[in-house]
Amino acid sequence: MFTGGSQFAFVGVFTAGGLTALPSAIASAALLGVRNVAYGMRMSPIVGGGPVRRAAAAHFTIDESTAVAISQTVPRLRQVGFWVTGIGIFVGWNITTLVGALVGDVLGDPKTWGLDAAAAAAFLALLWPRLKQRQAIAVGIAAAVVAAALTPFLMPGLPVLIAALVAIVLGWFNWLGRPSSGPTTDPGAEGLS
Repeated sequence: MFTGGSQFAFVGVFTAGGLTALPSAIASAALLGVRNVAYGMRMSPIVGGGPVRRAAAAHFTIDESTAVAISQTVPRLRQVGFWVTGIGIFVGWNITTLVGALVGDVLGDPKTWGLDAAAAAAFLALLWPRLKQRQAIAVGIAAAVVAAALTPFLMPGLPVLIAALVAIVLGWFNWLGRPSSGPTTDPGAEGLS
């Protein structure tokens, strides 16, 4: 599975519990990977094409490729943003994973270098340009509070999914946004949910 959150969850749970935690590690990784299904539905009209193109796109549908694609205003640039970001991160991720596996012990504890905060910082950088309206800010804050509050009590993956449901409900009802004037012609107008 090509999704950093799922890989980190798997390694964290497996490292903490050993072989007996393997089922929980797999379940945690799978639960975190479920969010990519929502991204896939959002990206389907942008990627377009037939079954082969969509199957290839499924391997690159991640937080970053989705965020870059939907932030573009020109349909062609959405496709270019999706493919360049998805393939670039896929290649870079796998190369650096291999390097980390081969020489990671030389670097020592990632916290020493501040690398433990890199994923959160990258996600915030992707989210920041979308926070232009009260509704988007409210959805982001509510989802973050729910995820943070549930993390100590639930297995990894579940807080993220519950926070996603909160975001969907808040986004669906548009409680703080302007009333809709009808369907939008801009498929990127809704943003990430």
